[in-house]
Amino acid sequence: MAVYTDVTAEDLANFLTRYDIGELLSYKGIAEGVENSNFLVHTSTGTFILTLYEKRVAEGDLPFFLALMEHLAARGITCPQPVKNKEGGMLGRVAGKPAAIVTFLDGLWIRRPNPGHCAALGEALARLHVAGADFPMRRANALSIDNWRPLYEHARPRGDSVQPGLCGEIAKELDALERAWPRALPAGVIHADLFPDNVFFLGNRLSGLIDFYFACTDTLAYDVAICLNAWCFEPDHAYNITKGRALLKAYAKVRALSAEERDALPVLARGAAMRFLLTRLVDWLAVPNGALVKPKDPLEYFRKLRFHRSVRSAADYGFDA
Repeated sequence: MAVYTDVTAEDLANFLTRYDIGELLSYKGIAEGVENSNFLVHTSTGTFILTLYEKRVAEGDLPFFLALMEHLAARGITCPQPVKNKEGGMLGRVAGKPAAIVTFLDGLWIRRPNPGHCAALGEALARLHVAGADFPMRRANALSIDNWRPLYEHARPRGDSVQPGLCGEIAKELDALERAWPRALPAGVIHADLFPDNVFFLGNRLSGLIDFYFACTDTLAYDVAICLNAWCFEPDHAYNITKGRALLKAYAKVRALSAEERDALPVLARGAAMRFLLTRLVDWLAVPNGALVKPKDPLEYFRKLRFHRSVRSAADYGFDA
């Protein structure tokens, strides 16, 4: 979450007149993340989140995201629910940007996940994949392997300013991934961005999943690989196999990975590291002036990528056959 577009109290109050959620009492920007402008909104009936969609989120994709959250909630997944306006719509405009109001979820995100948190996340991810199996809408992954080379080309003129030789390393890795990428694994709805700051806990209990604005139709095991990258490395970038084992074991209790998915896990994890390396690199080089956000370090994922290159099988991630 971040704030790229300011919203005046007058504009927000006028926007809220289209909803039956009471009068505006207060609001403030949420300065985390890098994608959309988000505001915590307090009204006379409760607390909500206002999102203004920026950057990579295409307006035409918004019905997919909002309908998906409704679908998942109806199947027991705790996630924000779009608030419908008086005409039954879920989208509007604030400050010239597409905007939506969603319900507020209680909980905090965990900055240092332990194996118990990773197990809870693994179970929730599998439940999400199962719940999304009958979702009728489809959305191509706009940040799939087919989109990584254009991101690289965009960053290449200045990429070595982040670290000398970085672009050459990325180019070699892209060549290898494009040759090895699996194309026929089980697919369905994936979250595609289930980092710790998108998972809320109340104590040790997982209380909800948020930020579905990268959700898409893609390889289910790729979503697992994204979570291994996001949850199972320590601050010194060492992989914690205990956390990985907890995540994978809890996932498998709800949805077992096939032998083909297991065998593909190392290349999927390399690809997940490459995806976040590239998008972070682009953001690092191009965050707008004045944005209330600090871009995330792309080299974190370059270091993770080095680990994945050394992996021989899914067992190195903690997978127990």
